[in-house]
Amino acid sequence: MNSPLSRTPLRLAVVGAGPVGLALALDAAQRLPEADISLFDARSPQRDVSADPRTLALSLGSVQWLQRLGAWPAEGVQPILEVNVSQQPPSAPPVFSALFGEPEVRIAAHDEAVPMLGAVLSYGRIVTTLQQAWFAAEAAQPQRLHTRFGTPVGAVKPVAGGVEIDAGIAEAFDLAVIAEGGVFADQARKAIRRDYGQAAWVGTVELAPGAPRGVAYERFTRHGPAALLPLPDGRASLVWCVESDDDPVAALADAQRLAVLNTIFPAALTPLRSITPLKRFELGLNAERTLTEGRTVRIGNAAQTLHPVAGQGLNLGLRDAAELVNLLRRGGDLDAALRSLEWQRGPDRWALIATTDFLARSFTWVLPGAGAARGLGLAALQALPALKSALARQMMFGRR
Repeated sequence: MNSPLSRTPLRLAVVGAGPVGLALALDAAQRLPEADISLFDARSPQRDVSADPRTLALSLGSVQWLQRLGAWPAEGVQPILEVNVSQQPPSAPPVFSALFGEPEVRIAAHDEAVPMLGAVLSYGRIVTTLQQAWFAAEAAQPQRLHTRFGTPVGAVKPVAGGVEIDAGIAEAFDLAVIAEGGVFADQARKAIRRDYGQAAWVGTVELAPGAPRGVAYERFTRHGPAALLPLPDGRASLVWCVESDDDPVAALADAQRLAVLNTIFPAALTPLRSITPLKRFELGLNAERTLTEGRTVRIGNAAQTLHPVAGQGLNLGLRDAAELVNLLRRGGDLDAALRSLEWQRGPDRWALIATTDFLARSFTWVLPGAGAARGLGLAALQALPALKSALARQMMFGRR
């Protein structure tokens, strides 16, 4: 069945009510006024997720989209005003460092004539805000918007003209969007999978009173990248990547971890004053070759789980969701719209997969001069404003 969307109301199932699934369902509710939309999630509707402290970094493009949806939190958000990328010394030949200092790349919002490069907020805050907006939309149009929380989906299978969702009873839909992802270690193997042999330690640190506010730091070390994302109230979210097999962090007490971090990050940011207990996550690439398979679309971590080195995985999923709704809104043949989704999202998707994969694997290379080459690359990027601005625009809006 290739029915024109302009004549036959679309029956859409969204499986997964995390940030990507909620944003897609809400956007579809607003811009597909005739569509019948069901939002499935295994969690209970009574479960309060507002206190979930996991930290998310959103690009400016993602922020603007959520603002247009009326689903941007009024508080608890820290704008990113600058991104600072550097490498733990020595990161360049001694003569170069003596003359010019240790290389770094600084990307500032005011240089790009934007109010912010992005923003940092908690998972609980963004999900709660999106969920409230979805519930309000459902209350206004209960005949076509349906919340199916506490309803785990057991299977999604193709049927003639659409898909069948098995969530206790079998229901037919024209299109299913899978937005349930999970973390790398718990996922079933996808078409493209690479275990980086790295782990990320995640937690929160307290910054020194005089440390710059609104600055996101990424520091390349010989063990892997370490990043600090600014939070309100003088704190920062830590993502500290190291080798899994020879983990230098696991055996350390919190005070020792804090002492090591104070040797990693730039002097302008230290001394870090305190650290929360850290959680450990295995890192890898796990990606589908395509977003679509028949009338099923996978987005977010359901389509690709990436290394956090670029901090862009969530933003990629949100861009995929926004473009899918754009294509559905145009009407016409549904299968043609899904083919267009592959073509239009392919360059952005594969560029980010390739970039994060290259950067993640580069930390495992034992090559003479690799660190110096990386340092000189940072210096060259800082010295070329047009190239740095192009990188900033890609960070904010994806590849266009």
